[in-house]
Amino acid sequence: MKNLKEEFDQNYDIAIIGSGFGGSITAMGLKKIGYNVCVIEKKSHPRFAIGESSTPIADMILRDIADSYNLPFLREISRYGEWQKYHPNVKCGLKRGFSYFHHQKGKEFETDTDHSNELLVAASLDDFNSDTNWLRSDVDHFLIKNAVENGVHYYENTEIIQLDRNEDTHEWSVKTKSDELSRDFKVNWIIDASGSGDFSGKFFGTSNDINNFKTNSEAIYSHFTGVPLWSSYLKEKKISTDDYPYDPDNSALHQIIDEGWIWMLRFNNGLLSCGLVVDNTTGERLVNNKKTSEIWSQVVEQYPSIYKILGQGVYADPPGRMIKSGRLQRKLNRTFGEGWIALNHTAGFVDPMHSTGIAFTLSGIERILKLFKENIRGQLDRYQFIKVQDKTFKELEFIDLLVSLTYRSRWNPKLYAASVMLYFVASVQYEQRRLGGQTPELFLSADNELLTDLVLQVHHKMEAIEKSKNVVKVKELIIEISRLIEPFNSVGLLNDANKNMYRHTAVNI
Repeated sequence: MKNLKEEFDQNYDIAIIGSGFGGSITAMGLKKIGYNVCVIEKKSHPRFAIGESSTPIADMILRDIADSYNLPFLREISRYGEWQKYHPNVKCGLKRGFSYFHHQKGKEFETDTDHSNELLVAASLDDFNSDTNWLRSDVDHFLIKNAVENGVHYYENTEIIQLDRNEDTHEWSVKTKSDELSRDFKVNWIIDASGSGDFSGKFFGTSNDINNFKTNSEAIYSHFTGVPLWSSYLKEKKISTDDYPYDPDNSALHQIIDEGWIWMLRFNNGLLSCGLVVDNTTGERLVNNKKTSEIWSQVVEQYPSIYKILGQGVYADPPGRMIKSGRLQRKLNRTFGEGWIALNHTAGFVDPMHSTGIAFTLSGIERILKLFKENIRGQLDRYQFIKVQDKTFKELEFIDLLVSLTYRSRWNPKLYAASVMLYFVASVQYEQRRLGGQTPELFLSADNELLTDLVLQVHHKMEAIEKSKNVVKVKELIIEISRLIEPFNSVGLLNDANKNMYRHTAVNI
């Protein structure tokens, strides 16, 4: 996509930094409200970004943004069936739910008729109404093109080299450089949608505040081709899938291992998004003096069933290699300042475990759009931004608790399944409130004090059990989790009769 040239007005109400899906959707919403908006991007599209998966919450928010800001194509990518009908050239994957398989080192995967080492949780009733795995290179490119078509000015391959704020006019003077061409313009507001703390750290003096995270994980990841289906492996080993609620390859597939877990997200063009997430709280840290590909092979080869399928894969190009993340957890020490604010995915991130990334981003976009809509051409005050920051930090704290529980419990499949159910309880609570016409104050119902206190209570007990690994205490905690979630459990979670196979846990949307 070519840069917009000098014929465009270079004075803007709002400049958005970053043209990922978050930046593009925000830009389009603000343009529809009536703001003059530009997006500034260091690189260009299409570009590699690791594949992510949506959830029913993400889909609901996407549809509401589509309807509220007259962006119908967002509704068309909110369900797999509509996506395939209207935009089949934008690659994605079918995601029917969440699947978990527990492995032991040196042993092939095995289970029993009660599915003791399996857990499948459906999030949709059928393929048409299913969630999706987003091939971000395609989705991000699709959305920025739509942003331009909707009147957003887009500057790609453009780097901001200087920012100065005039305290009298409340304007930013922005100096950029692109292909040896310097361009200066003025903006009233800057929205950081860059997805990291680098931009705000450089220009606004923010720092990364990770001291309070309970989750401590890092990842290595890539896209692959030629990886056989997990369901084919199960069939080869004569492991029955007859009572599965869906094909596990059409899901966010989690392979749970001693080091942490491996994600597998498939797309309908043959690509597989795959990564190893290591739990650093157990001391199983990635070896920093080894090549990333060597670390990957060293871990995968210890699990025969996983290696059987991943060993046949080759790196897709892009990226053509394994990428190492460093610690995944990050949080800005502040999410706003005079004349700027960060979107959720820039403000912080926990972990990919519960696929919260897309939904958390969209939730923050909805909040920011509402804020700017209510104050069109007016003066946003500091109190409003403090409220946004407080909400974002509370949401990150709650996500962190839910994710940390799964890491602390993964050594015991039954305890792990009970821990995962706390996330699904929170999700269903949010979905039901939203379906009832509410827009919950906080993502995942983190504003429900009974629910958040429940999760915190379980986390305290899980910490003690993790150290002792007392079998009796494990059974007691599983029973207690079942009792605690009962007031919120409208979809039959932790019902032994289901044998870890849940046919539909999301609300019917």
